[in-house]
Amino acid sequence: MWTYALRRLLAAIPTLLAVITLCYLLLHLTPGGPFDSEHKLSEAVLANLQAKYHLNEPLWKQYLLYLNSLLHGDLGASFRYEDWSVNDLVAKAFPISAAIGGGSLLIALFVGVALGTLAALRQNSALDYFTMLLSSIGSVFPSFVIGPMLILVFAIWLKLAPSGGWDAFSPRYMVLPMALLVFINVATIARVMRGSMIEVLSSNFIRTARAKGLPLRTLVLRHAMKPALLPVVSLIGPLAISSITAAVVTESVFSLPGLGKLIVNGASNRDYTLVLGLVVLITVVTVVFNLLVDLAYALLDPKIRY
Repeated sequence: MWTYALRRLLAAIPTLLAVITLCYLLLHLTPGGPFDSEHKLSEAVLANLQAKYHLNEPLWKQYLLYLNSLLHGDLGASFRYEDWSVNDLVAKAFPISAAIGGGSLLIALFVGVALGTLAALRQNSALDYFTMLLSSIGSVFPSFVIGPMLILVFAIWLKLAPSGGWDAFSPRYMVLPMALLVFINVATIARVMRGSMIEVLSSNFIRTARAKGLPLRTLVLRHAMKPALLPVVSLIGPLAISSITAAVVTESVFSLPGLGKLIVNGASNRDYTLVLGLVVLITVVTVVFNLLVDLAYALLDPKIRY
């Protein structure tokens, strides 16, 4: 398995390089620049800024200089945040997005698996209908609709939590953003878990176990749970990435200083190094989570051999 993991990591290098190259070319070939603003800079000031950030060099040379910085772990200096490097900006914003996105994903996995399992065991019951209704609402309504609704109900009407802002990982400010992501993720996980559990419970080995008189708790937890979790495990990678991409909406709605705010500001300000740094971070997280998902298959299904 370690050999497989090493091969996957080595194979991720061309993928990461291709993503960086494509994003780099798209950013630099798009009309406009990071120093274009309503107040036009003088020619001398603009020339000094371009020389400082090597924008006066040919594009291929700028690209090689950026790759050299990446190899040394340097994401570059931000064009619009003075005296801040991209490393500093990411180091400040990433823990916030990781706490909200990671915490909500763990809660959603536990709640979604439990809810989907109970719905599968009690088909056509009130709990089953509630689970499917919850899944439909979470799939149909986007986060920029559910988020303001949570603010309206719990912040304005009930006054149970603040409508937005951040205060050093205070739970009061994390409740509503995490509730939004948990609701969206539970809708997907519960639906997939319900369908997978129903399929596993109708398998031949489950019917054999029932014929032997095994209690329902042992039947589900010891025999049916592992194979039923395989489709859910395959969702962990996409859900982890969607938690980062959904941060663009979530952090904008709740005014959180996380990666979502950096993505919006970097794109609107044409901050090349900031956007590229975030692309590199998201790509690395994607590769790592997909690798962990593949390795988790071996733990759940003994028939899989890498």
